Amino acid sequence: MFDTAFHQTLDEPAYIYPLPWHYYAELGIRRYGFHGTSHKYVSGVLAEKLGVPLSALRVICCHLGNGSSICAIKNGRSVNTSMGFTPQSGVMMGTRSGDIDPSILPWIAQRESKTPQQLNQLLNNESGLLGVSGVSSDYRDVEQAANTGNRQAKLALTLFAERIRATIGSYIMQMGGLDALVFTGGIGENSARARSAVCHNLQFLGLAVDEEKNQRNATFIQTENALVKVAVINTNEELMIAQDVMRIALRPRKGFVYQPERVIRRIAASHGNNAFTMTLCAHTIRT
Repeated sequence: MFDTAFHQTLDEPAYIYPLPWHYYAELGIRRYGFHGTSHKYVSGVLAEKLGVPLSALRVICCHLGNGSSICAIKNGRSVNTSMGFTPQSGVMMGTRSGDIDPSILPWIAQRESKTPQQLNQLLNNESGLLGVSGVSSDYRDVEQAANTGNRQAKLALTLFAERIRATIGSYIMQMGGLDALVFTGGIGENSARARSAVCHNLQFLGLAVDEEKNQRNATFIQTENALVKVAVINTNEELMIAQDVMRIALRPRKGFVYQPERVIRRIAASHGNNAFTMTLCAHTIRT
């Protein structure tokens, strides 16, 4: 099981970098995307909760945590995603810069005599929320510092939201509209402030958040008359992986005796034995 698998449906314009062709053809340098397991699971749960087939929806999924990525899902297919060749690219994260002007790197290397390994350390472990705020890579710590008046912490939170908003806007244009925006991951599931900041001033798109619902982490937090659904859904990457493994394991094989009920119960037991988990597993076997 690969975290990139869900993004196999990307079209060439979404995954090809504007580099000399041989870097793609010979070295496989292209955008692969990550958090695919989470995006796939959450979009599926969303469709179930809405009672609408995922194949009929245009969804943007925001997996926000120490690592963050945004995914555009149209008709059940990943059509764009913010992470690329590595999980370093895309939106700003806990310790990762996300997208920056690439010419910054040789400039820093020359000025500070940094090696490629040191530059990688800088981009992956010293940047993002931590780098801008100077406080922490943890959104909660940065939020607390911002509440006490720390200017850099406030700026870090603003940058975090603005990079996500810009990505959402470009994906809405690509899909020709939006039916639902979903928040998941540690920040997406738990920070009302982050969700509110990301959705700020998007009413012109038919997207508006009810702050009372947002503060109590309701499943749907959009206002009553909003055209776009805004959801908060807990991800479950382990269950999604288990489903995918089970789907592969239960493919017909000569001489193999299937016991699907036993498989369902074993997987459900490891995820709390709840009815929702068992239903998902049973659905996997049927499909």
